[in-house]
Amino acid sequence: MKDNKRKESLNKYLYYTGLGFQMLASIGIFTWLGVYLDGKNGEDSIIYTAILSLLGVAISIYVVIRSVTSKK
Repeated sequence: MKDNKRKESLNKYLYYTGLGFQMLASIGIFTWLGVYLDGKNGEDSIIYTAILSLLGVAISIYVVIRSVTSKK
């Protein structure tokens, strides 16, 4: 009985840790893509970086909220 609770606790910990890494990866990829597009544009503007970074944050938050509410 105690081992089952311990395994369940560990599984939840690993699940939420994985969500954190998933957020980090998606925000990082979107930000990198924005920096790349700003570099290709040739201007001193950072509009693509700003827009894509915020898009990555919004998508990450959506995925986390959806995962947390569906996982009970």
